Amino acid sequence: MSLTELSGASTPEPATATETPARPARRTSPFGALLLRLHFYAGILVAPFLVVAALTGLAYTTTPQLDRILYSDQLTVAQVGDRPLPLADQVGAARNAHPDGSITTVQPGDGDRTTRVTFALPELGEKQHTVYVDPYTAQVKGQLTTWFGSTPATTWLDDLHRNLHLGVVGRHYSELAASWLWVIALGGVILWWRRRSASRATARHLLVPDLSAGKGVRRTRGWHATTGIWLTIGLLFLSATGLTWSRYAGANFGAGLDALSARAPEISTSLTTVPDEPAETGGGHHGSTGAGGVVESAAFDRVAAAARTAGLNGPVEIAPAAEAGSAWTVTQVDNTWPVAKDRVAVDPAGGEVTARSDFADWPLLAQLSALGIQAHMGLLFGLVNQILLAALALGLLCVIVWGYRMWWQRRPTRADRRALAGTPPARGGVRGMPLWVLLIGVPVTVAIGWALPLFGITLLAFLVIDVIAGAVSRRRRPAVVPTSPAPAGS
Repeated sequence: MSLTELSGASTPEPATATETPARPARRTSPFGALLLRLHFYAGILVAPFLVVAALTGLAYTTTPQLDRILYSDQLTVAQVGDRPLPLADQVGAARNAHPDGSITTVQPGDGDRTTRVTFALPELGEKQHTVYVDPYTAQVKGQLTTWFGSTPATTWLDDLHRNLHLGVVGRHYSELAASWLWVIALGGVILWWRRRSASRATARHLLVPDLSAGKGVRRTRGWHATTGIWLTIGLLFLSATGLTWSRYAGANFGAGLDALSARAPEISTSLTTVPDEPAETGGGHHGSTGAGGVVESAAFDRVAAAARTAGLNGPVEIAPAAEAGSAWTVTQVDNTWPVAKDRVAVDPAGGEVTARSDFADWPLLAQLSALGIQAHMGLLFGLVNQILLAALALGLLCVIVWGYRMWWQRRPTRADRRALAGTPPARGGVRGMPLWVLLIGVPVTVAIGWALPLFGITLLAFLVIDVIAGAVSRRRRPAVVPTSPAPAGS
């Protein structure tokens, strides 16, 4: 009788020709192990910030429709007339309704849009008062406290998304989310590609979840990864554009633009001669206080006519000079594709164009930055842009929920090892890296951490926490006591 029969173990059946031998388990490379652990920790710890950013961003996508609902009386006219009245009459009506403050900008109305006359007051800080005037009757339709032209509702949602109404301190949350979003997205793509290659899955499973995986963590991972693949380009775009106006990374980005001379060019407003300040006159051409002092209301018509003659079509914004004796500027403010952002400087006294700056002549990085900001805000492609941003926000929320679900599904369920969540992936990826990888990877990581300070600080914090957790785990691990061999003859 054989030892196998004595032990009671069953004798394995010989393999048939049709059976495929099981492949040996694929050993995770040091890079894969490190990336998996980084993706896990970033997903667990940064995801709450991403949830808040996605929810507030989703709310912000509704602002164009919300403005039309809440402020239709101010933003639009009930009846479109044959032709607008002179801007002098409209600005005069706005000044009569708002005698305090200085005029900073005027956006002439057209179609069913009202004319917007914006006043700056010291007590408002960055905000302004905007008076809305019917361009066909010069009737004042209302007044709102605005922020760079945004209505109160849009301003409130914008502050919620940027800083949770916590001011400068609150901006750390959005910058942290944007700093890690690209890392999580790219890391997920690499991990899913490696897993697909290891399992010899078809490329189809990159874009379609593998529903043959049954239930449990494998199916959840399929939905998590495939949805992430679909969202990757959009998430990378949101991360990059969000960082451009963040507090710390945005400052570094601005410094880079300055070093490359890639900012939008300034337009000269200097005049060779300084005209006398016009005296106030009565009627529709009375004087209005502007940024540079008392200005003639009729100058708005001269400046607007000069800009139209120079080819500035569509919505424009007229800004009186900040100082007396300087040219006024007229800027196209059409933010939908194709954008119109050309600018001219105009002598308000004679109506001559003294300088010009066209969007087509901007440096490429300045153009891309301007377009990226408008797309991030949902303005560049109108309703389509809003729908895409809403889909990105909803998709990101789903990916995060599935990520946390996988963490819960991987929890130990045995009675002696029960836990609330799964254990982190095994550490040790850094120790297994070749030296040349560390020599390249460490300086690159430090450089990225310098450019994105909140990413660098939190990454360092993750490493410190991980090292401490590893030391505590090793200390708590019971020591293995070697057993002495039994004495001979026992």
